[in-house]
Amino acid sequence: LAVPPADEKYIPVDSTRASYYPFGASTSSDRLISLSARPPKSNEEVTDGSANVRQLLGLKGASETTDIWKIRLQLTKPVTWIPLVWGVMCGAAASGNYHWIWNPFDPNDRDVMLGLEDTAKGFVAMILAGPFLTGYTQTINDWYDREIDAINEPYRPIPSGAISEGQVIAQIWFLLLGGLGIAYGLDAWAGHDVPTVLLLSIFGSFISYIYSAPPLKLKQNGWAGNYALGCSYISLPWWCGQAVFGELDRPVYFILPILYSIAGLGIAIVNDFKSVEGDRQLGLQSLPVAFGIDTAKWICAGSVTVTQLGVAAYLQSINETTYAAILMGLLLPQIYYQATLLIPDPVANDVKYQASSQPFFVFGILATALCLGHHDFMA
Repeated sequence: LAVPPADEKYIPVDSTRASYYPFGASTSSDRLISLSARPPKSNEEVTDGSANVRQLLGLKGASETTDIWKIRLQLTKPVTWIPLVWGVMCGAAASGNYHWIWNPFDPNDRDVMLGLEDTAKGFVAMILAGPFLTGYTQTINDWYDREIDAINEPYRPIPSGAISEGQVIAQIWFLLLGGLGIAYGLDAWAGHDVPTVLLLSIFGSFISYIYSAPPLKLKQNGWAGNYALGCSYISLPWWCGQAVFGELDRPVYFILPILYSIAGLGIAIVNDFKSVEGDRQLGLQSLPVAFGIDTAKWICAGSVTVTQLGVAAYLQSINETTYAAILMGLLLPQIYYQATLLIPDPVANDVKYQASSQPFFVFGILATALCLGHHDFMA
């Protein structure tokens, strides 16, 4: 092996260590993992007092820590749990069978014990979707990105050596198997003859694996990778929440979440604009790389807008005029922010656009779910 330059730090990797199939340990070809290859950016700790919170949430600008449990939590990126938890809520709403502890709007929905049971079911489903399966997804993604992170973000837990390979692999297995166990428990709790939640969890875990792991590594392809993200963040948690409280027994319960996942593909494209140069150098075919920034921004705006127009049109077609109008009202601000932020400069305005537009998008998903839950399909 070549001797590392004096100004670089490396972690020696024991090539005789056991492999944890399918999450193999480092091979002999990468016995030395670069920790400081003159990275373009460093993790400068923020000075606004939020450094410790950022560390726990897995955000940039975090403080450093040697507490292994804080590092484990950081690997799961708790900030990314939020969309999945929201998706479970939407699925519960779409089922039309979620009961409040005491519903102030419906005197027939005030069974406290039934409401407490449904609250507990919903909480467990959120734990499944968030800490366990999203935590699994984020940990496995960091595992397979460890060599690129050693160059671009050497301060991250794995390339920095803050957590060992064995500890990472153990965390992956714990979160995966624990999540599947919780999914089976939810199926038993809901009285399912077919373990719907477990099957959804297995499918989602498989998508997470092939998204990050070679040889497929979907994230290298703009279309497949971004749609996998959209599906994982919208459709799967929706279906999970709906399956816990109701049935997935109509095509519309699949079609509408899939449409929203196509919109999610557009949202995922926004995250690719800032890394277009690095993706091009690494040979990653993100949509901004494959089509150019100017074309990709229109694909982004079009997928977000057209899919929501389609959902609104469907709601109108089943005579849910109020919900269709609400959805259109939530779409208009998104179009405004596309015209004023995304289209003029998607690279400079990516974060501002997401922060401005996404709240209207996610409330649109909830409005659609509430519509389905209240609609009488037998009328």
